[in-house]
Amino acid sequence: MGRIFKNMIPYWKSIVIILLLLIIQAYCDLSLPKYTSAIIDTGIQNSGVEHILPEGITEEDYRMAQMFMTSEEKEVWESCYVKEDDIYRLQIREKERLSELDEQLILPLVIVYQISQMDQEELASAMEPGAPEASAMPNGNMAAGEVPKEVVTSVREQAQGMIDTMGETLLQSTGVAYAVNCDKAAGIDVDTIQKTYLVTSGIRMIVMALIMGVATVLVGFFASRTAAGIGRDLRESVFKKVVGFSNAEIDKFSTASLITRTTNDVQQIQLVTVLLIRMVAYAPILGIGGVIEVIKTGAGMGWVIVLAVLLIAGVVLLLMSLAMPKFKQMQKLVDNVNLISREILTGLPVIRAFKREKHEEERFAEANTALTKTTLFTNRVMTFMMPMMMFIMYGLTVLIVWVASHKIDAGVMQVGAMTAFITYAMMIVMAFLMLTMMSIMLPRAGVSAQRIDEVLKTDSSIANAEDTVRRTEKTGLVRFDHVCFRYPGAEENVLSDIDFTAEPGKTTAIIGSTGSGKSTLVNLLPRLYEVSGGVITLDGVDIRKLKLEDLREGIGYVPQKGILFSGTIASNIRFGAAQASEEEVVQAARIAQAEEFIEGKDSRYESEIAQGGSNVSGGQKQRLSIARAIAKNPDIYIFDDSFSALDLKTDAALRKALAENVADKTVIIVAQRISTILHADQILVLDDGRIAGKGTHEELLKNCDVYMEIAKSQLSEKELGLNAGKEAADE
Repeated sequence: MGRIFKNMIPYWKSIVIILLLLIIQAYCDLSLPKYTSAIIDTGIQNSGVEHILPEGITEEDYRMAQMFMTSEEKEVWESCYVKEDDIYRLQIREKERLSELDEQLILPLVIVYQISQMDQEELASAMEPGAPEASAMPNGNMAAGEVPKEVVTSVREQAQGMIDTMGETLLQSTGVAYAVNCDKAAGIDVDTIQKTYLVTSGIRMIVMALIMGVATVLVGFFASRTAAGIGRDLRESVFKKVVGFSNAEIDKFSTASLITRTTNDVQQIQLVTVLLIRMVAYAPILGIGGVIEVIKTGAGMGWVIVLAVLLIAGVVLLLMSLAMPKFKQMQKLVDNVNLISREILTGLPVIRAFKREKHEEERFAEANTALTKTTLFTNRVMTFMMPMMMFIMYGLTVLIVWVASHKIDAGVMQVGAMTAFITYAMMIVMAFLMLTMMSIMLPRAGVSAQRIDEVLKTDSSIANAEDTVRRTEKTGLVRFDHVCFRYPGAEENVLSDIDFTAEPGKTTAIIGSTGSGKSTLVNLLPRLYEVSGGVITLDGVDIRKLKLEDLREGIGYVPQKGILFSGTIASNIRFGAAQASEEEVVQAARIAQAEEFIEGKDSRYESEIAQGGSNVSGGQKQRLSIARAIAKNPDIYIFDDSFSALDLKTDAALRKALAENVADKTVIIVAQRISTILHADQILVLDDGRIAGKGTHEELLKNCDVYMEIAKSQLSEKELGLNAGKEAADE
């Protein structure tokens, strides 16, 4: 989780904007139920009247309203109205002041309203023993102010007890009913007030919905942009890190796994980042806001929400305990599928040649089935979540309606308040639902983040030294001084006590049986691997003290397997020398014996090269790889068995052209054919990781049994005799 949030730090400005938008969205979302409740309770039930003070009141009702008021309340009441003709008009328009007056005058006005709804018998029975007769009350046409003080006190005490059981909402509704009756009696058009209120509330709801919609869209935009940026940064970071890895780190992770980490794992983090920003950040805002609004309703049903939250938490914990172990397996299984797919696709010609399609299909099916089973298990667990959550939510709705109906029947709650409570309860449950959904998705993203972090925290075993130096002379003199090498984790050396010098203007050839360490030896020079013992120097400087860029800049490396990149022939030749002119490109192709087949193409040097060079032959691929190294014009050429796909004629022509054009360079050739290295200035014979012989072709025939065995396997006795005869004649 921390790793995922760490990726968001560079985008803190966008996160702040998103949080502000989420607050706006939540405010609008939480406002809509209040408008719905107000439309039901105020707009429909209370005829659009919001306060207990009538807009207009007749003189009779005006006097009656003061019947059970205290002297202070009478002063407040009289300050609110001005008489116009026979009607008293309300002068107060400020909503805050009207709300204050609602609290101050609610008791006497509700008493008057309740008394006005009673007949004479009900009124008499309501009075305590010893109270005045009903004829002395308002319905008995007694003028205001003539009610004895003890009656006022008694009635107010009884009314206060009743009001305490009514609840604030129902009490306000009763007071509003009084105002509506007075307005109608005063000739006020209550229907117009109601229509105006409903239209105004509807417009406000529409505006809120539009603002919420805009905020939601903007949150989605910024969240997607942030997540896409994080994905881009992660891919770039992983790619840069992997490019700097030595072969040892590549082997440790495997190419298939690194591809999965750069693609699938980053995609998981990108997806979860969007959901984190949009859902996890929104859920607490919505949930806390919902709780506050629920408390404001005064419905007294908070226990219902607590029960629902506990049920949701129980379901989530159960499902997570089942799914969590599987999430950690999924990414490894994805790695395995990618690995097998890559092996099959790259080795398809061999598979077909050996009729192994069915076996490989079964191997892929086995890996695919393992991944499918794990994915299905986690998905099936996930499918249980939504139905169970919906069941809890609808069960919660039914429970709220059942409890609220009893409260409405008891007169302590209104229908609109129940509707708002249901909506807020759903919001709170949805907030927890969003968090629980993320709790299911986060573990897999956490695994992906851990795998990516593992790559980013892995330092290459080959890096620039702290005190790097530069070569004062760039001649290309290479010296292997008793070099040893073993692969990371291996117990035995692959190369032992390798000691030789490769001089500028001379060709050093390396030959030996398969597995003798030829390619490993030349891979040490550009530091694709690090030596385990001894020293390799270039122009007298330990290559470990040279900057990797400076070291590799002076080397033209042609690997054993020709590798081309998608683009054109010219772009591939210019791969190591981007500024090479057209003449230099043509010259490099001519030396590499590639000019003939290039000129035969319609677009010549602008001919397209497919990915991996799949649209050219093996020999053409090798020649273009050689041309690429020549165009770079380095101090040292390394040809790692780079002539193996060439016929003898092309091989001879290429070596001749090389001798003429790179006469002052250091050339190191790894070869299997003796004909390729016959005229080398120095030949190293490797046997089981050690130098078994060193010298020219003629010298090795005399004093190196290993070389003699190789020579006999490739050259006829006549050719060997001719060489020996020639040597004797020279002597």
